[in-house]
Amino acid sequence: MTKTTGTMTDKQRVEVLLRREKPDRVPIWPFSLGFSMVYTNTSIADAYNNPAVSLAAQRKTCQDFGWIFIPIMAYASFGAWEFGGNIRWPVGEFDMAPMVTRHPVNTEEDVWKLKVPDVKTAGIVPLQTEFYKLSSQESLDNEPFSALCYAGGPFTKAANIVGPDTFCKWLIKKPDAAHRVLRLITDFMKNLTEYWKDTLGIAGVLPWGADPSSSNQMISPKNFEEFALPYTKELNEKILSLGYKHIFCHICGEQNLNLPYWAQIPFGDPGLLSFGHEVDLETAADYFPKDIIVGNLEPAIIQTGTPEEVYEASRKVIEKGKRLSGGFIFAPGCEMAPKAPTENAKMMTKAADDFGWYD
Repeated sequence: MTKTTGTMTDKQRVEVLLRREKPDRVPIWPFSLGFSMVYTNTSIADAYNNPAVSLAAQRKTCQDFGWIFIPIMAYASFGAWEFGGNIRWPVGEFDMAPMVTRHPVNTEEDVWKLKVPDVKTAGIVPLQTEFYKLSSQESLDNEPFSALCYAGGPFTKAANIVGPDTFCKWLIKKPDAAHRVLRLITDFMKNLTEYWKDTLGIAGVLPWGADPSSSNQMISPKNFEEFALPYTKELNEKILSLGYKHIFCHICGEQNLNLPYWAQIPFGDPGLLSFGHEVDLETAADYFPKDIIVGNLEPAIIQTGTPEEVYEASRKVIEKGKRLSGGFIFAPGCEMAPKAPTENAKMMTKAADDFGWYD
């Protein structure tokens, strides 16, 4: 029998998890930036370049579907524009996010000329600043944090500066150049984290990063150990030294062979770690027993499955996640497809209402 009301708000459910306690029900936190724009009949480009419209679309979508609302303005190609390259806003039917049209680094010689930009004016940061100043003015019952701010994923951002194909080749053929780019982006992200603290404070801010380019679909565990691990660890240690208690990280894609290295990185007390469907939830919890695990419904099912298939797949994820001792938040294993059917999105909420309650 479906239970539709509980004793806690979604904000309280997350706050309880952060205290290492059990909420009344599994909360739902889809990464639904593009989906929110399509659902509210808004241009996808506005998700990234119109702070007020983006915030309103995310707020309404999360309220309508019964989801956690943590405001975000971010795009997967961060780093390229910020270091002097060019991007194109999504404009056509098949454009779902900003795309890099020119990388700031095209040759090894370009690497040695590259400098750390001013975070206040770099790329999308001014738009993000406007967005997070707006989002910080409110605190809703489904809003445990008022700002989800970029502060991680140096490997992927370095790959965005050079171009993922070239950067992965450099790990083997030009490791000094690769380390140089990683050094610059890590310093930039450390400066950016300090900027968020100076601009927004610590209360209500959740630092976050995602690292799809470090997956085993892209690089080997050996390369992860040399090129991703030290810079991510350094950056997270800096974030925590500034006073932030929790870091959210989306460990994207096939990362199973990298998990022993990820486990060496601090994420706070507790951290929030999101995984793609390629990583089993129980495996993730074995490596991160004291952290909150977020995930990990396969996004393709939400896009192409029937409502019944989405409901059944959600049930399996939720029932497995409820058994994790460190805490669990139900979510897709990556961003929801912007044009996922509305009925499929509703099935995620229905599954949580049917199967997400704790005894």
